[in-house]
Amino acid sequence: MTALFEHSPWVEERADARPSSGSRHADLVAAMYDASEQEQLALIRAHPELAGKAAIDRTLTDASAAEQASAGLDRLTPEEFDRFHALNAAYRARFGFPFIICVRLTDKAGILDAMERRLANERETEIATALEQIGEIVRLRLEDQA
Repeated sequence: MTALFEHSPWVEERADARPSSGSRHADLVAAMYDASEQEQLALIRAHPELAGKAAIDRTLTDASAAEQASAGLDRLTPEEFDRFHALNAAYRARFGFPFIICVRLTDKAGILDAMERRLANERETEIATALEQIGEIVRLRLEDQA
């Protein structure tokens, strides 16, 4: 079974320890949002950079590798790779965590556009956006398990 949250089994464990609302996704997302800010940041930081080092050295989780491949991130030109690398570095320097987007709902061009656009956001906005995107990633992973 695919891990729903990147290297963060505590989210599922907390959701399982509560009474169910009848919606697995809602229960998981509630556990994520009820976590402390430090725990949320750790969850965000557990995600790999897009087309980053983990993709090159093949240490992505199977789910992340498949998701990045679905957006063509495993088939970048040298110029695209350089652009991703530069945007990843700028984003991490500005916010202190990797850029998160549900890659299955977009493509390379959309991801690059979002990376550039979101660099102008405030940190609080990006934390909220990252958590929202993680919720979408989890929703699609749950659908895959169904």
